[in-house]
Amino acid sequence: MKNPYLAKVVLPFLCVGAGISSANAQGIGTVSGRVLDEKGEGLPGVTVLIEGTSLGGSTNGDGTFLIQNAPTGPQTLVVSFVGFSTQRQSINVTAGQNTAVAALTLSENTTLLNEAVVVGYGVQRKQDLTGAVAQISEKEFVKGQVTNPEQLIQGKIAGVSIVTNGGAPGSASTVRIRGNSSLTANNDPLYVIDNVPVDKDGISGASNPLSLINPNDIASVTVLKDASALAIYGNRAANGVILITTKKGLAGEKLTVNLSSQTSVSNRARKYDVLGAGEFTDLIRANGRPSQVAALGSASTDWQKEIFRTAATYDNNVSLTGSAGKLPFRVSYGNLYQEGIVITNRLKRNTGSISLTPRLFNDHLSIDVNAKGSRVDNRFIDNGQVGNAVLYDPTQPVRSAEAQFAPFGGYFQFLQPDGIPRGLAPGNPVAALNNTNNVSNVDRFIGNVQLDYKIHGVEGLRANVNLATDLSRGDGSTTNSAQDFGNYNSKAVGQPGLSGRYSEFNQKKDMQLVETYLAYARQVGDLRFDVQGGRSYQSFVNKGDNFLPYRSDRTTLFTPGATLELPKYYDKLVLISYFGRANVNLKDRYLLTATWRNDQTSRFAPGERSGNFPALGLGWRIKGENFLADNSTISELKLRASWGRTGQQDVGGRYDYLSRYVVGDGSTQYLINGVPVTTLRASGYNALRTWETTTTWNLGLDYGFLDNRISGSIDVYERNSRDLLAEVNIPVGSNLINRLTSNVGSLRNRGVEFVVSGSPVRSQDWNWDVNFNVAYNENKITDLGPQQEGFAGYQVAGVPGNTGTFIALHTVGAPSNSFNVLQQVYDGNDRPIEGVYVDRNGDGAISTADNYLYKQPAPKAVFGFTSNVAYKQVNLSFLLRSNVGNYVYNATAANLANFTNANTSTGFLQNLPADVRNTGFTSQQFFSDYYIQNASFLRLENVTLGYNVGKIFSEKANLRLTAAVQNAFLITKYKGVEPEIGGNNDERGVDNNFYPRARTFTFGLNLGI
Repeated sequence: MKNPYLAKVVLPFLCVGAGISSANAQGIGTVSGRVLDEKGEGLPGVTVLIEGTSLGGSTNGDGTFLIQNAPTGPQTLVVSFVGFSTQRQSINVTAGQNTAVAALTLSENTTLLNEAVVVGYGVQRKQDLTGAVAQISEKEFVKGQVTNPEQLIQGKIAGVSIVTNGGAPGSASTVRIRGNSSLTANNDPLYVIDNVPVDKDGISGASNPLSLINPNDIASVTVLKDASALAIYGNRAANGVILITTKKGLAGEKLTVNLSSQTSVSNRARKYDVLGAGEFTDLIRANGRPSQVAALGSASTDWQKEIFRTAATYDNNVSLTGSAGKLPFRVSYGNLYQEGIVITNRLKRNTGSISLTPRLFNDHLSIDVNAKGSRVDNRFIDNGQVGNAVLYDPTQPVRSAEAQFAPFGGYFQFLQPDGIPRGLAPGNPVAALNNTNNVSNVDRFIGNVQLDYKIHGVEGLRANVNLATDLSRGDGSTTNSAQDFGNYNSKAVGQPGLSGRYSEFNQKKDMQLVETYLAYARQVGDLRFDVQGGRSYQSFVNKGDNFLPYRSDRTTLFTPGATLELPKYYDKLVLISYFGRANVNLKDRYLLTATWRNDQTSRFAPGERSGNFPALGLGWRIKGENFLADNSTISELKLRASWGRTGQQDVGGRYDYLSRYVVGDGSTQYLINGVPVTTLRASGYNALRTWETTTTWNLGLDYGFLDNRISGSIDVYERNSRDLLAEVNIPVGSNLINRLTSNVGSLRNRGVEFVVSGSPVRSQDWNWDVNFNVAYNENKITDLGPQQEGFAGYQVAGVPGNTGTFIALHTVGAPSNSFNVLQQVYDGNDRPIEGVYVDRNGDGAISTADNYLYKQPAPKAVFGFTSNVAYKQVNLSFLLRSNVGNYVYNATAANLANFTNANTSTGFLQNLPADVRNTGFTSQQFFSDYYIQNASFLRLENVTLGYNVGKIFSEKANLRLTAAVQNAFLITKYKGVEPEIGGNNDERGVDNNFYPRARTFTFGLNLGI
């Protein structure tokens, strides 16, 4: 080639797939040799490759190999085989000759057993674990456009259910580990980031506090599921613990620069099924009053099309990893710009991280310094506008040139003849989205310095100090244009008209952590033990410029340049803990883990603050016994059993045990001389409230066959929560409120988890890895304390469109949040008969006494299946997820799939869900079990195709290209738009104004230099 650039770059690039190296220009030779095991016997099937190429093959039956067309000069042989340690051998290939390599001996690889698994306050060898622990590394993470860290492990771990609460950028997820363990208290797991337990609660301005963490900085995620693993975190571990470990530099590592860039486009995956303009017009004319028929327009508008869009995402990251002398480091920067599929919705995120891990004084002192900072800018949308768009009159236009709409920016609105908006009429959703600017800025810094010192003169003794902080700042505002329909004000400036609205919020959260512990590990003959004990102090300060603990909007008429004077608030929570753990290993076969933690929380009264959380785990590594030690089929077999208790105190306010006065809000002001005055009012309290505790039994079996080509685990568990922290009814006059958070009742979760991983194909060119996991969980309330006669349970899950009524119930003998409905009667064509229900109690009348418990929102079984096939430089992976047994209350259909709107005299119309074709209901039937719909599903969550281009530009640069599809398809019987409905304890399973998930196509490149 005449062009030197083409000669140096393009030719090697084209030759990568064929395994041709630029060294070929100097000639070729052959390489031969033999691979032996530790007994000196030949190993068949061992992969032998020349590093940096695809030249090589597998050893024959006697362990010999021959590589032809080997490039001449210095080369490195890479020798690998499942179950054995990979070995590298330097050779010098002579052109035209055979280079004979001395016999290579491979030793058994105990990495799978000795692999360091992150646990609470340290690491353990995988073979020493007695608890239910699952660790997912970076190579196993979910690929594609991942905004939130929890999405990395979605569908990957048995017993972990992760439901994204809508499709908006940065939306929170409902994460449940082995089901709900509480009724009212926080059911989220505890997150520990680089040994820093972070605040479970969010920050104003961020829908998901974890969206402030860049997933590209994460090296591994570990989930602790049973009490043996959890009890070390006692006070907040009842719902499981998720340990997030970020990437670090390594001592002696050369400087590596990694650049990654992803571009994604997203579209609405599913559409709400509503009537088109033509069918809607026909139905209103056939079923509506004359005044409602007269309200029909002449347009044909697809309002969903008007508010949804094709959204773009740009995610760029750069990191530098290496070692400056004896100072290993990693520095990273990430920039994310993500549009929502609803117009005006978007998220911007800038993140930076620094990790320093020096080892000093002959490796006696280990220092880990971690600092992570982020700035997230959001522009939110009101999810109610999604519902408005779904149901807005399709016969009306988006905009109109008529003079009456000029004050509204030309947007169509439902108006009275005098130009005043019609009462109760919805506003134009396109106008509302464009005229509302709901923005926030959220800053977060998480940092810690951890010192681990091996004390001189006492072998095995270490002292550890961890100093950490988690600082969050959230502020934002909402500005509504004067042209927004919702801001009509008949008293503005003394004349009917429009006025803008403005509200703002501010919040500051500071967490401080000081943890110290001593650890002592020794081996005496066949006995190895590791004991540790320590103390933890953690404080959480919540403060801001508004009344309420998390967010309170102060609203005013909009005046440019005006400043709102907002009152301040301050509250503090302190946790003081003492903990200890002992691990004992006898002959690498008999294992014991004993854990204890004492916690004291300022959330309870002084006499109720202390909680003790012990745990005991036992393990028998059967593979280590003589009768299995030489068995070549069974490569691992370990039996585990554990018992322990964890705690819960995360509910209500931080001073709810005190008799106190609280500052009133706008709804409790008094007018004095015409001026509204904010009041102080006495608040209800419970000085006897104390810890909710969860006791867990777990029996597990870890197995591996054929050098762990097939491996996995089986776990059976039972979790019993008692002294539930729940909001319950109290006798009238016994306190200052009628419902109070108290310790009452108990709840049980039972389940089975099964995991199997396999490598069906392992060869020079082909590799195929699969993983399947399934978890079954049965949730049941076993006690709700003493109640009055006839008490059915506590009502939860409010019904949209019918204020003050509820669709679900917490009651003894049933799962939490069980739907409480009437049994629908159907005609001979399987069509529901309006207003006709089964008289279940036989009293001749239909009333609430005929309600029955029917289904639950939580899935009974959760499945995940992952496959990764690689052929040379190309790999294809996918993730399938499935939930079975989960049901959803289709609130949109229950409220609006009927002709009620057509038979009123409001002067405006709303569209109808297409389900009205199936029912023909003329009025709302909120409590019909017809609307409790099967939401079981099978979802192809992710498909990723990758190509490793290999070396480009220089021998140092490696390029990888990827293409991914997320939410590729969904199979479900559910009639709504999305079968996975997350949310708080009482909201899950009610489908109303749901922001649909997108289907996302991602194209990415990763360049390592």
